[in-house]
Amino acid sequence: MYVGIDVGTSMVKAAAFDGAGRELAVESRPVGLALHGGVVEQDMEEVYAAVVAVLESLTARLPGPVELAGLTGQGDGVWLVDKEGVPVRPAASWMDGRAHELLDQWLADGTFETVFRRTGSAMFPGCPGPLLAWLDRCEPKSLDAAATALYCKDMVYRRLTGAPATTDVSDASMPFLDPRTRSYDNRVVEVLGLTHRRGLLAPISDPVATARARGEGLPSGTRLANGPYDLPACALGAGVTAPGDGLLIVGTCLAALVATTELDLSGEPAGLYISTDRPGHWLRAMPAMVGTAALDWVLSTTGVRHEEVDALLADTPPGANGVRVLPYFAPSGERAPFVEPRLRAELTGVCLESTKADLIRATCEGIGFAARHCLEAAGLTGSLAVCGGGTRSPAWMRLLADVLGRPLKVVEGEVGARGAVLAAAERYGVTLDADAWTEPTAVVEPDAARAAYYAKAFEDHLSRLAGARDRARA
Repeated sequence: MYVGIDVGTSMVKAAAFDGAGRELAVESRPVGLALHGGVVEQDMEEVYAAVVAVLESLTARLPGPVELAGLTGQGDGVWLVDKEGVPVRPAASWMDGRAHELLDQWLADGTFETVFRRTGSAMFPGCPGPLLAWLDRCEPKSLDAAATALYCKDMVYRRLTGAPATTDVSDASMPFLDPRTRSYDNRVVEVLGLTHRRGLLAPISDPVATARARGEGLPSGTRLANGPYDLPACALGAGVTAPGDGLLIVGTCLAALVATTELDLSGEPAGLYISTDRPGHWLRAMPAMVGTAALDWVLSTTGVRHEEVDALLADTPPGANGVRVLPYFAPSGERAPFVEPRLRAELTGVCLESTKADLIRATCEGIGFAARHCLEAAGLTGSLAVCGGGTRSPAWMRLLADVLGRPLKVVEGEVGARGAVLAAAERYGVTLDADAWTEPTAVVEPDAARAAYYAKAFEDHLSRLAGARDRARA
């Protein structure tokens, strides 16, 4: 029996798998997000308690012992703990926007580009560089009290095992890691004004750290591996490892990932290169700020339930009767495939004849165009897998295949947890059939006529986006 733990932004999950990769049971618990004035924080004690609760519920249902467990979770943000692993303040989420003015300054003075050219990381307000610099300027006592600036899964790993604070190369990839040496670039630390805080960066475990559970949630002595974080874990869980192949995660965050063995630090600074457990292999990542969260906002605003979406998508034609949505709803702007901290969503083409179906279809189309933009920027040339909460809507998957103009290999279930198990098995030398574990549940083919329509509509999307970016900078 194998257990994967996925500590998400709004939901903590644990899934159990048998040796053939069949998902046997899943437990989940919601966790809160405190949002106010662009600040987005989480209570670490609440997050950890949710992890213990889902693990206790899951393991109580299992017919046999847990052979090993893998841990993954949300990336970025800043999770400050003292030398005992106790939180010194609430965690600053990857969705946090408080450092946007600092990032604006770095965009203007060249610091942003300097960092990208060295590490392949295009910073955004909720990544550790800007957040640590903001805390250093505005809340230095929190940094003074902290021993380590961890990431979400690292905090959980430390608490579950009692092992020293550490992170892995995937989480360390943004923004301080040199992807060639797989170690921190001290010049980047310096240009961000954080040399005096260098000691807060967690030691990098390469390969990922392993330890045995202390008995909270998991049975005492259970073998546990820490990482990779959720984006590369999903790539592993979807079988995306060959150069050119890609994964689109349609979740709270819309993330496009393409496997590559080429490191290109030229071009417009955007996204990041996520280092994997194989040196010389990266994931070119374009993680947009908002995915299903944009649709959730529209559904909530219009009073439409999730189970109504498929029928409503069928009620309006491609193009949504002229309604258009630029789906940049995050309070911290956008981070991929470009960085625009002040960009906001735009809704156009609405009139008194517009319907809820038009609004919902236009939002789904807008998210699809954003996904296409990210995938093209990431260099997709091979097959494309898709996972995440959005895959539960067959109509949206058909729409997405049309917008992207390519077949979608749909991978359902707890893909991140699955990838965490595969990473743990590799680390512990346990042989699992990766092909069987990552087999898609369905393949959705695009309709040729609709794909041709959306190819032209995508060009219109890019034109409207260019105008919105100009307005955001004005």
